[in-house]
Amino acid sequence: MSPSAAPDVFAPARLGPITLRNRVIKSATFEGRTPKALVTDDLIAYHVAPASGGVGMTTVAYCAVAPEGRTDRHQIWMRPEAVPGLRRLTDAVHATGAAVSAQLGHAGPVANGASNRLPSLAPTRRFSPFGSMTRATSTDDIERIVKAHAEAARFAADAGFDAVELHFGHNYLASAFLSPKLNHRTDGYGGNLEGRARFAREIAAAVRAEVGGQLAILAKLNMDDGVDGGLWLDESVEVARLLQDDGSLDALVLTCGSSLLNPMYLFRGDAPVREFAGAFHGVTRAGLRLVGPRFLKAYPYQPLYMLDHARQFRAALTMPLVLLGGVTDKAGMDTAMAEGFQFVAMARALLREPDLVNRLRANASTRSLCVHCNKCMPTIYSRSRCVLTDPV
Repeated sequence: MSPSAAPDVFAPARLGPITLRNRVIKSATFEGRTPKALVTDDLIAYHVAPASGGVGMTTVAYCAVAPEGRTDRHQIWMRPEAVPGLRRLTDAVHATGAAVSAQLGHAGPVANGASNRLPSLAPTRRFSPFGSMTRATSTDDIERIVKAHAEAARFAADAGFDAVELHFGHNYLASAFLSPKLNHRTDGYGGNLEGRARFAREIAAAVRAEVGGQLAILAKLNMDDGVDGGLWLDESVEVARLLQDDGSLDALVLTCGSSLLNPMYLFRGDAPVREFAGAFHGVTRAGLRLVGPRFLKAYPYQPLYMLDHARQFRAALTMPLVLLGGVTDKAGMDTAMAEGFQFVAMARALLREPDLVNRLRANASTRSLCVHCNKCMPTIYSRSRCVLTDPV
């Protein structure tokens, strides 16, 4: 697409049944502001800030579909008790003129079973990084979790959300099913790619049947896991084709990396091993100090660092795609639009400067102040923030 024919990133755009005021989405990044697994005023303020700052839509993360699907017990899980607080949040965001999405998913092997006081699930039994064994997901579990996604989407609709984003990335449960490294099943949910993709497709179809036409439905999909033997581009493109052909989704958010096995592959930039260790106590802190440099690998940051991978999806698909990764300035946004992506997503840069989108709209030469130190990452265990602007 020629630059002159590319859409204006700051113009209104359709996303399924809704219209966003622009094509910039605040990406889902866990907020760490729900100590009782319910919405707080602090969480509302966290999302109102980028909404007031100009994004088209902000994404609430992470809304688990079941109690055992949380990465720890403080995270929101979708249930009737959560709806009133979520309604306060969506009302507050809507008052700014922005839309709001709920990221729905099940953490699977990334869940902290000890914190949740419930066994963690994985496609097949494996050792958890939290020091216990996960339980293999039964077919009854699969049926329950698929249904739970649909019910969670209904709660989101009742709470006033405009969209839901299904978490099929980062080796959370649906992503773990896609991974040949993590899924060793011999039933209809394992083996070849179609079997490994069945769980994600059933989730998307169930959500479409429940709220299709009422909410926009996105899915965050790994392009690759960043792990030897994990999901790679060739198979992920085929998964995306299957999801597109099913017609259950309005857009795909393209991502990468494994919260379970290689988290820094998603973020790029510095690897804050010392800060991560400091966020824990006892054996976990000692372990991170010892093996952290091997687990938290540093990858060089560059603008639009997922673009090369994402181009393969753009060439293979006709559905709307959201480009994530190193989108921090107007030039990068314009490049994404010229290359055929319908939306862009931002995260760390908005932690540093929630009003960045408004400032980019006012002055295209504005530069982000984010230095990609990634010291915001360990703050998810207390209260997510940019430590350069909010050190306490």
